[in-house]
Amino acid sequence: MSSIRIARWIVVTVITAAILLLMLAMWLLREQIFQTFQDPGEPYQTYTPPEAPDYADASAWYLQGQFDDDTTPAVFFVHPTTYSGGAEWNAKLDKDTANDRVEEVIIPNYAAPFAVSGSLFVPRYRQASLYSFMNNREDSVLARHFAYHDVEAAFRQFLQDVGDDRPIILVGVGQGGLHALRLGMDVVAPDEALTARLAVAYILEAPVPLDLFEGPLADLPACDTPEDVRCVYAFSYAEEDETRRLRILTERSMSWTEQRDLDFVEERRLLCTNPLLAAPSNQYASARMHRGGASTTGFSLDATPAPLPMQTGAQCTDGILLIERPQSPLLRRPSRIAEDFLIAPFNLFYEDLRLDAARRSLIVSTILQEERRWAPPFEDPESVEDAPVIPIPDRRRF
Repeated sequence: MSSIRIARWIVVTVITAAILLLMLAMWLLREQIFQTFQDPGEPYQTYTPPEAPDYADASAWYLQGQFDDDTTPAVFFVHPTTYSGGAEWNAKLDKDTANDRVEEVIIPNYAAPFAVSGSLFVPRYRQASLYSFMNNREDSVLARHFAYHDVEAAFRQFLQDVGDDRPIILVGVGQGGLHALRLGMDVVAPDEALTARLAVAYILEAPVPLDLFEGPLADLPACDTPEDVRCVYAFSYAEEDETRRLRILTERSMSWTEQRDLDFVEERRLLCTNPLLAAPSNQYASARMHRGGASTTGFSLDATPAPLPMQTGAQCTDGILLIERPQSPLLRRPSRIAEDFLIAPFNLFYEDLRLDAARRSLIVSTILQEERRWAPPFEDPESVEDAPVIPIPDRRRF
């Protein structure tokens, strides 16, 4: 082999090795690279948020339910994060990619199980970006606070639209679960009449610290049995070998404090409702009790999916729902960047949640109908001043 060929071979080998090393480094650092491109690059204090929604306008809602009668429950559903970031800390309402994911993936998989129990209301809101959940910078925390205020405004409009008597179901998934939890703290629990109408609050894939039930959620307890209503049902799940996801759920995630700040959940005990048992139990539930998951991306709301039952067993351990690897590939998390921070494009507990919501909404509707047959409470007594006694004249003398 000539010296020229050897030199060329060496150059090609070095370049190839460099490219392979670069590709390996990019793979290993893919999430850090992703975050770099999603950083808005502007402090939140000087950031101008997108235009606010007007929840009196139908365009501010993905779905705004209709009712057949006065007893049909109303379901308020808060969607998870679908906007990755980049240009904004909080998504614009007309961001097509984020909206398409809500309509094509989230609503069919996560809102649809509750559509059987009531009429769905799904607001658009200026959600905090995925980037703001991949780190806990002050800017990222401020973006989450900002998004909550949109959700609260939507919820108050929802309450106005559905009236004062209708049963309601509150559902939040992922980022939506964080916001739904604070709705429970700020709006539902302090209002005795509203709490009485609540079938259940589902806080899914968002941590719910148990200390909140000793403070702002004292009047809205955790659901303790499958028949409980006017209560909170919550879980975040992972497989036992998903160590990074488990670390995120138990250490890096943040939730509300009694003071309405966001703080790490590490060292805080978490609520875990096992969907196979419909109760917050540490008991192991085998796959035979799994009623069915579903992958319904692209389905319409009126479609009836065929759930896949007996896919996983589950057990609550240290506030996290540990599951077994689902048998069907359709119900396994895909390999994609930031997957541990995303909501899966399927619902592993689709049928479990559908049946649970149907049962609890029927129970609270029955209770409300019975209570409305009771006699109304006495009004506060009125004070009456003493009146002078005037004797009647004795007419017998005349």
